[in-house]
Amino acid sequence: MAGIWYTEKQTENFGITMKINKTLHTEQTDFQYLEMAETAEWGNMLFLDGMVMTSEKDEFVYHEMVAHVPLFTHPNPENVLVVGGGDGGVIREVLKHPSVKKATLVDIDGKVIEYSKKFLPSIASGLEDARVDVIVGDGFMHIAESENKYDVIMVDSTEPVGPAVNLFTKGFYAGISKALKEDGIFVAQSDNPWFKADLIEQVQKDVKEIFPITKLYLANIPTYPSGLWAFTIGSKKYNPLEVPAERFRDIETKYYTKELHNAAFVLPKFVKDLAGE
Repeated sequence: MAGIWYTEKQTENFGITMKINKTLHTEQTDFQYLEMAETAEWGNMLFLDGMVMTSEKDEFVYHEMVAHVPLFTHPNPENVLVVGGGDGGVIREVLKHPSVKKATLVDIDGKVIEYSKKFLPSIASGLEDARVDVIVGDGFMHIAESENKYDVIMVDSTEPVGPAVNLFTKGFYAGISKALKEDGIFVAQSDNPWFKADLIEQVQKDVKEIFPITKLYLANIPTYPSGLWAFTIGSKKYNPLEVPAERFRDIETKYYTKELHNAAFVLPKFVKDLAGE
């Protein structure tokens, strides 16, 4: 992998290519093929089954938008669950909120956690925090076994292949609703509207049948397919577009701002159509 150009084939007809300085680690885990590499443009990068998961240069966009939109929407998030996200980036952002008393990370692949700590320390920095409980296990089953427990649940999954397939089902969203408290909120990455339009339509339809407030929002993530990335938020009570101004606290971010919070929900027409708005 060293000294070559690596291509992630994002569709049968399109890919993204990057120059690799050196390979840091490769391993077939019990669940997926894991690669860590130092890239010339993006710094250290994690690949799972040939797909870009995160990089040192642009990781902050995804992790901030998964965490801060629901956490500022909820008036007092104390108990937070992250499903997937073994690199630790979402956990790092969650810990910026002083109301959070406990953050639980459940990732099925302990190798992702292990090598993220080693090769992506700026991303995995929060995993050793005293408020964090790291569980190597099945997030789908953890949700199924939880009831009225969490204020906010964040689904930081890979694309809907391999071990993440069950994390894009209506049954999983119903389980999330049960695992949330009566005023709980969840957010899930929902892939991209250019190549996965059918997925976004289905996710929006399924979540709307379970959560009274369901919305789609967007962010720009250059190393993800098409660069335009979607997130679905489902809320039992609180509308992310009706957050009181005084609830926004100053936290250190690189992408998310209180102004962007609302702006992210302004969708291009073709995406609005996918969301059924």
